[in-house]
Amino acid sequence: MFDERLTIATERLVLRPFGPGDAAQVREIVKEGEQVGLPPGAPGHAIGVAAWLSQGVHELWRSGQGIHLAMETGGVIVGAISLFKAQWAAAIAEVGYGVRPSYRGRGYAPEALRGLTDRVLGPGPLRRVELRANLDNTASIRVAEKAGFIREGVLRGAGFEDDGPHDLVVFGLLRGDGRTVVGRRLGGEHIVLRPFDRRDAFDVLAAVRDDPEIARWMPWAAGYTLERAVEWCTRHAHAPGLSGANFAIEPRDGGRFAGAVGVHRADRERGDVEVGYWISPWARRRGYAVEATRLVTAHLLDLGFDRVQLVIATGNHASQAVAKRAGFAQEGILRQAVPVPGGRSDAVMFSVLRGEMQ
Repeated sequence: MFDERLTIATERLVLRPFGPGDAAQVREIVKEGEQVGLPPGAPGHAIGVAAWLSQGVHELWRSGQGIHLAMETGGVIVGAISLFKAQWAAAIAEVGYGVRPSYRGRGYAPEALRGLTDRVLGPGPLRRVELRANLDNTASIRVAEKAGFIREGVLRGAGFEDDGPHDLVVFGLLRGDGRTVVGRRLGGEHIVLRPFDRRDAFDVLAAVRDDPEIARWMPWAAGYTLERAVEWCTRHAHAPGLSGANFAIEPRDGGRFAGAVGVHRADRERGDVEVGYWISPWARRRGYAVEATRLVTAHLLDLGFDRVQLVIATGNHASQAVAKRAGFAQEGILRQAVPVPGGRSDAVMFSVLRGEMQ
């Protein structure tokens, strides 16, 4: 059974059980018609809130089948997340969530999913968490993908709502799957590394289209369009799995999108992985590339990789300087190892091994 006091802190949220002290907020949520941000079974009228907080919201836990948790940020309940249908002999459960309409579009749902699954699949009691979403609910499907869930299949006609039956997409996350870089937020002193979002597309386009340095080293930058930027920010940057991930670099003070750092060619069997980065023209010479590289490298080593490497074109001296300042050791030259506009270039290999990060 889950701990009735289960409390999980993520970067922006606290996930914790509902209690009598939430009465005023829950009444307000009910009055505003935002019950979708409360667990199933929440009262439809304010008069039932007190009884629900003292008894009803805890029935799932008392039955031994799960637990309901509030998503709270800054003292405000912005939604709820639940584990249910727990089968303890098999160590599996299903997860569901809801975010109040007035707080959507801020990434709270995937952050809550990641925080909860990290706890219950890591040191927690489960080996598998399942998530189901209507096949036509693209927003919920994107949340599952951003949280690192693996799409497993479609159950035909398995859901039923007021308008009739719906096909359900089934996502699963196993113990071990959770140790992935996909979908994470990493916080540093001056920057935050976060998943890409549609709103980044215009800044990505502005950074890539007119910058001679990016055009010099990135063959994919030629003829870059807004359509390609949107496709990247909403689909390719979120490709699920353990082979890699891409993070947007965001100044901690809320400044403009500052660039990207990517994780590539992750090989769990060999224990090595490659990273790369680029910085927007307006964000250069502020140390963001060095901090982003160190942040993601430390995270990869924490995830169990033994070696993190960088492969940089021999003529790209600015990027090589970043690698050295980030603590990477120069190893040698790889012939014709990287594509560049117009062909291929020799590359310098840099690496950091487990135990070498200062």
